[in-house]
Amino acid sequence: MNLPHIPPYKTKVVEPVYFRTKAERAAKIKEVNYNLFNLHSDWVIVDLMTDSGTGAMSEQQWAEIMLGDESYAGSESYFKLKRSVKDIMDFEYLAPTHQGRAAENILFSAVVKDGDVVPGNAHFDTTKGHIEFRKAEAIDCTIDAAFDTGTYHPFKGNINLDKLESVILKYGKDRIPFINITVTCNTVGGQPVSLANIKSTCQLAQKYGIPVYMDIARYAENAYFIKIREAAYKDWTIAEIVKEMFKEVAVVWMSSKKDGLVNIGGFIALNDAELYEKLGQFTIIYEGFLTYGGMSGRAMGALAVGLREGIEFDYLNDRVKQVQYLAEKLKTYNIPIQEPVGGHAIYIDAKKMLPHIPQTEYPAQLLGVEMYIEGGVRGVEIGTLLADRDPLTGKDRLPEMELLRLAIPRRVYSRNHMDYIAATLANVAARSKDIKAGFTIKKQAAILRHFTVELEKI
Repeated sequence: MNLPHIPPYKTKVVEPVYFRTKAERAAKIKEVNYNLFNLHSDWVIVDLMTDSGTGAMSEQQWAEIMLGDESYAGSESYFKLKRSVKDIMDFEYLAPTHQGRAAENILFSAVVKDGDVVPGNAHFDTTKGHIEFRKAEAIDCTIDAAFDTGTYHPFKGNINLDKLESVILKYGKDRIPFINITVTCNTVGGQPVSLANIKSTCQLAQKYGIPVYMDIARYAENAYFIKIREAAYKDWTIAEIVKEMFKEVAVVWMSSKKDGLVNIGGFIALNDAELYEKLGQFTIIYEGFLTYGGMSGRAMGALAVGLREGIEFDYLNDRVKQVQYLAEKLKTYNIPIQEPVGGHAIYIDAKKMLPHIPQTEYPAQLLGVEMYIEGGVRGVEIGTLLADRDPLTGKDRLPEMELLRLAIPRRVYSRNHMDYIAATLANVAARSKDIKAGFTIKKQAAILRHFTVELEKI
């Protein structure tokens, strides 16, 4: 008999969960204007809003919490982190930040100006927000297959090189400060980018003298999929693939709350001394001194360990298998999902699950609200609310996909939780025809509205 798969870790600390009735949850979500971000966490049973900063740390990481050097300048914890980044990614210079969007703020302050365009593969919401805040434009060059949830493609995060080159020819290299590759590509369903596509993108960029920057929040998961799905690299280690991914990339930035396996933190890494010096000015203004940025010493120490743990194959294999287990369970209930499944989340196709609800009524948000009412499971909308408005017309962008993301925290939930999530969605699907209408907006912010929007039922 083959032994069943078990996680490569065991539980040492537990956190309580509080249960409310379905009627109580329905009243509470109405009270907070149907915004899942406004729920207090003790009103949530299974929290799949994000995998960012919500994972469980290892005993070695907790040991670093106690060893943290909180010196304002020259912290030993900084040098531990710098050594990890150098060993794993082969970048010489490191600018710590408190999280990924702070890294974007510093980096884009240095290189993005009014009138620029930044092509790439389906920019993350904060990435697009930082670009547009500087009156520049983010242009999506993702392959077409990414936008059809029913089509199989092993690397739906890939950049369409013809689209990319047409953007370069249209705007010229002087208006393009960098080409952005996001690994894995969260906005199209946590989909990986192949190493062949990374190399081809870098070669095209070099042809026109444009640097490639990479958002590496989930780089280790991307490396795992390269090993599993890209035949040329099946015998490579994750560590070898990671170095090959970054070989021709000029700058990377990371929200370390994902594949860094920590609850807070981020950084920018590069080999360009001149650009690093320029970034340092913004680091000091926005975050802190060069050797801590926006992080405490203890957080840098935990991240130094987490980066090394995050590229262990057994950990990554278990992580992806848990997400795939949930996907297979949902498919038995005929729940439409983005396929193939990525490494950190399941993406539910709200257009297919609620086909009678128009995009102008925010069906993915509606599906998230109904899932919360049904079972206390919190996801997040990746659809029309997140796509926000066209900065010129002020009208809602209507993205090709309307998704509800269920992001799985690392090393937190059990298989029983996955069964509970699937049953919750199955119950929503069973009564989907009785869900008659979505939402209108009562109040919204000028940018990144989905975090604080107030809604009311139609």
